[in-house]
Amino acid sequence: MTVLNLGSTNPWEPVVGYSRIVVRGDTAWVSGTTATVDGAVVHPGDAAAQTRQVLATISTSLERAGFTLADVVRTRIYVTDIGRWEDVGRVHGEFFGDIRPAATMVEVSRLIDPEMLVEIEADAVREGAA
Repeated sequence: MTVLNLGSTNPWEPVVGYSRIVVRGDTAWVSGTTATVDGAVVHPGDAAAQTRQVLATISTSLERAGFTLADVVRTRIYVTDIGRWEDVGRVHGEFFGDIRPAATMVEVSRLIDPEMLVEIEADAVREGAA
């Protein structure tokens, strides 16, 4: 089975040696995604806006690989302040309210850049896959 690795302009991918999204058959795994655009963190201090950017990036990555948000079966949400869970969760609900993937949200001590408040991973299975 062919494995497809798609990268992005993220400055950490070549250093760490990972891909934005890996596809094998009808399954896709999206790496931890942050609110980074052109190498810079956007919306510092705004967890909801960062979450919106993260999920837009995930959506675009999935589309590049032939998937949609409707194919997402699991998300993992990492936040630096669990007190902001509702801000992050409401935006997650805007994107996934009707899809309702399995999801986990946990607090972490920090992310790779101190301005990052949220990082999300997603797993997807193409609709119709056995």
